[in-house]
Amino acid sequence: MHPTPLTAPPHDATSAPRLQPLPAALVVGRTPSLKEPLLRNGRLLWLEQRPQEQGRTTLMQQSAQGSGAVELTPAPRNLRSRVHEYGGGVYALEGNDLVFVDDGDRCLWHLGLEPGGGLPPHPPRRLTEPGPRAFADGLIDGPRRRWIGVMESGGRDQLVAVPLAGGEPQRVHQPTDFCGYAALSPDGRQLAWVEWQQPLMPWDGSQLWLADVNAAGGLERVRQVAGTGRPESAGPPTRAISVFQPLWIGPEHLVVASDASGWWNLQRLHTRSGQWQALLPLQAEFAMPQWVYGMRTTAWDGQQLIAAACWDGVWQLGRVDLAADRVGTPAAWQPLELPFDDLAALSAEAGRLVAVASSPTSAEGLLELDLASGTWQHTPMASCPLEPEAISRPEPLWFGGHGGQRTHAWFYPPAGGAHGEAPLLVKSHSGPTSMARRGLSLAIQFWTSRGWGVVDVNYGGSTGFGRAYRERLNGQWGVVDVADCAAAAQAVVAAGKASPARLAIEGGSAGGFTTLAALCFTDVFRAGACRYGVADLGSLAQDTHRFEARYLDGLVGPWPVAKATYTDRSPLQHADRIRCPVIFFQGLDDLVVPPEQTDRMAAALKANAVPVEVHRFPNEGHGFRSSTSLIQVLEATEAFFSRHFGL
Repeated sequence: MHPTPLTAPPHDATSAPRLQPLPAALVVGRTPSLKEPLLRNGRLLWLEQRPQEQGRTTLMQQSAQGSGAVELTPAPRNLRSRVHEYGGGVYALEGNDLVFVDDGDRCLWHLGLEPGGGLPPHPPRRLTEPGPRAFADGLIDGPRRRWIGVMESGGRDQLVAVPLAGGEPQRVHQPTDFCGYAALSPDGRQLAWVEWQQPLMPWDGSQLWLADVNAAGGLERVRQVAGTGRPESAGPPTRAISVFQPLWIGPEHLVVASDASGWWNLQRLHTRSGQWQALLPLQAEFAMPQWVYGMRTTAWDGQQLIAAACWDGVWQLGRVDLAADRVGTPAAWQPLELPFDDLAALSAEAGRLVAVASSPTSAEGLLELDLASGTWQHTPMASCPLEPEAISRPEPLWFGGHGGQRTHAWFYPPAGGAHGEAPLLVKSHSGPTSMARRGLSLAIQFWTSRGWGVVDVNYGGSTGFGRAYRERLNGQWGVVDVADCAAAAQAVVAAGKASPARLAIEGGSAGGFTTLAALCFTDVFRAGACRYGVADLGSLAQDTHRFEARYLDGLVGPWPVAKATYTDRSPLQHADRIRCPVIFFQGLDDLVVPPEQTDRMAAALKANAVPVEVHRFPNEGHGFRSSTSLIQVLEATEAFFSRHFGL
């Protein structure tokens, strides 16, 4: 298969415009991350993770007048969940009752809000006592005056209830393994949630569960209503099904995304009759891999269903027509005309919708949409330091990847135009079950403003392209992703848009593994940057956190039966094959990929006289949060590559 043709204009260094490199401090040093916006009872809340405050996350509320914001949890409070290490779902709101997780003591706290907005009249109250447990992904059962959510304790998940007056958590339901995404029906009489069991990850196979809630708050008629059962053997079963985000659209109707068709499509369940209806049988994805709690791709405003759908890596917001005579036809999808194609965390109420939104030229921000008039407002978390004409915009690149399969990437041309002498940075995203998105990334613009091209690869295994594309990586991690990243770089070189002598690759976490494996098992790249990456698959299989303890069963093979495969794929076991410079970044508090993986890999390369640079961060875990750390990573990587490429 031939790559999509990319025609590079002749390069004339004397006539190219003068580049103005984007400073790292403007890229990652000051812009908060926006998370979990919520419309509830006339209020608009959202989380801000602030790199300039060492990654502290705080809860904001829009002022009563709709302009400005009030910080509800000022420093030193840090809202963060540690369930499954990745957390998410750190607050819940109903009426004037707010419950959140404080990272300081890992406890639930209650905050009573002012009916008319403004600052709360009293400080928060702690609801639970400190202990070896973590909370996340809760909702408030108003009539019963309790919080219902996930508690991870003793190596197990539980659905628990905690009184809003405070007290010891009471178990509501004990799943076999993992659970979450609980949703209470509008009349409070039914509870839905999702469960999954090792060795499957939630995007491999999961189940939708349903129960009646009795007058005392207990669960009755607890039953599985959709999804994959517990597999009898290791690895994903032949007909695995993943479900995502149960959402009530009435007291007896539940909407959920299921990939039974091969695509995460929306289905509706009448909970009393048990009848299912396919709402939108499209070759599009209405869900994301459930790495964290609090993810939402659908929203119900009380009258209409709004969803985000992904076609070939591009997201679109639309209205789902629920009319009986239209259900099950593609015409039921009504796109909303908006200039944003990277969307997440939808929430709606009474004709109003909010979401996290961005586009190739608009930074991540809070989108507020009036569903009746179509008028909208987008508030970026920070102003973009680049003029629109200076922004490098992603171009879709389809190329022949592993086995000649049609594979996708986003190519960002360098400032001044692509040419055959330009350096190229290939990005291997984390996960590996994740995707390269096209919203404005200043971290990518950092490179393009310096004359680099960037290729952000949706290698086989990525989401946004259907289940078959996602399953290309089954048993093939370290093979398919590596081949696809190498092929993407070669496609750009073949188009005359990059120099084969100036190809670098970088990635973090799983992307760090792909980076090291690409340096080991291909001769395409001339330098690499690895952030908290996996170097030894066998060690990771034996020493990682509970959520991913069996993840590698599907990606590589069951441990220890497939030990030989783990050895064959591990960069640490083949460090002698890497002859090009590598820079490493590692948080010393990392519980997902232990720091010793980086130490051992760097030591092996140094022993082979390979140029190596290692940066360690004492107060960082898996994924850096502090602006100081983030700036150092960008600046050190650019200096390292420039030095070894002679730029």
